[in-house]
Amino acid sequence: MSEKRLRAQALKIFRASLEASDPKAAILRHVRVSRHVLTAGKQRYDLRSYRTIYVVGAGKAGAAMAQAVEGLLGGRIGTGLINVKHGHVASLKRIELNECSHPVPDQAGVGGARRIADIVGSAGEKDLVICLLSGGGSALLPSPAPPLSLEEKQEATRLLLASGANIHEINCLRKHISSLKGGQLARLAFPATVLSLILSDVIGDDLDVIASGPTAPDASTFAAAREVLDKYGLADKVPAAVLERIERGVKGEIQETPKASDRVFHRVQNLIVGSNALAVEAAAAKARALGFKPLILSTRIEGETREIARMHAAIAKEVLATGRPIRPPACLISGGETTVTLRGDGMGGRNQEFALAAAIDLAGVRNIVALSGGTDGTDGPTDAAGAIADGATVSRAEALGMKPADYLARNDSYRFFEPLGDLLMTGPTNTNVMDVRLLLAGG
Repeated sequence: MSEKRLRAQALKIFRASLEASDPKAAILRHVRVSRHVLTAGKQRYDLRSYRTIYVVGAGKAGAAMAQAVEGLLGGRIGTGLINVKHGHVASLKRIELNECSHPVPDQAGVGGARRIADIVGSAGEKDLVICLLSGGGSALLPSPAPPLSLEEKQEATRLLLASGANIHEINCLRKHISSLKGGQLARLAFPATVLSLILSDVIGDDLDVIASGPTAPDASTFAAAREVLDKYGLADKVPAAVLERIERGVKGEIQETPKASDRVFHRVQNLIVGSNALAVEAAAAKARALGFKPLILSTRIEGETREIARMHAAIAKEVLATGRPIRPPACLISGGETTVTLRGDGMGGRNQEFALAAAIDLAGVRNIVALSGGTDGTDGPTDAAGAIADGATVSRAEALGMKPADYLARNDSYRFFEPLGDLLMTGPTNTNVMDVRLLLAGG
């Protein structure tokens, strides 16, 4: 089976994973409205008992989720505002979209978060607040806890992103320098009824981690946030005001984020409507339809990207050489979210770096294609979702005078794949359920 054909099929499989992750379909699988009753999961809401319905939220999938809610509730919606990433928009009638920056928050995000706080804070006991949360919500709902400035929060975020910290650790700190994250939006909405519809982009679907859990009880503490700073040697690098707030929290001088026993959660439902499993299972189904034997390795892959790539490449080579753990033609599939420790000043993202590291390990090997893509359509601070590679990628690059190892060393995967024409360009997908990685072994 030629690499050209394998590449075409890998793209088809990835597209199938995106289609299955559609946020509108995800919401409609879990939420319905019949006459005056809204059913969300196993809970029912009599819409006649609410004075006003507000819709707020944040995340890359916010626009598509809002479309689904507008289709269900229409004119029943009083007002709404959702912070979304630039370009991740859709046509809406009742709910306003506020475009802002991701992964580093900006003033537009702060302004939107302030307006969302005003909307939620005005809700009373007879009101229903529907909160739409998805991947990217942490950066897209920036509300620095006074007296912190946005610039101080931005610097702390940049340092964490570059340190190799995982999403749980990053969000632990974010929640404790914010006034909305870590259940604090639910605290602000109390005593209104709150229904949060959540598209998960984190391993394990932990409610307090997705978008930093604005409506979920927070299991993390100021002490845990301080441990994150110590673990990555950031205590003397983050802005002084950030460290001061964390240390004051550790001493009990600042109120902790609300925990599971807090009464503010008595009228809150957090419902996960979709996750990485949807994308991975759809990829497996498409691979099978194309004649491959699919094998889902895991939906919980995390760790250093280049090491994860080498592990995947080794399994694919084993498939070709011995037929273990599955005979070719095979499609190895994994999901989750890896991390990149920045060592250079290059341009790229974790999916492009995965493809580059895999290409180096697959150099000269025929009949294997590797693809890694972010389901949101953007990988790191780039316009690519990821990249695709095979055993000839390294030789093609060397023919252009490029040294693949040098590009990997400086985290410059975007500039490596761009001249090869191997960037995965989907544009904003208006969804976000982490990453999908594919290795096709043609046999």
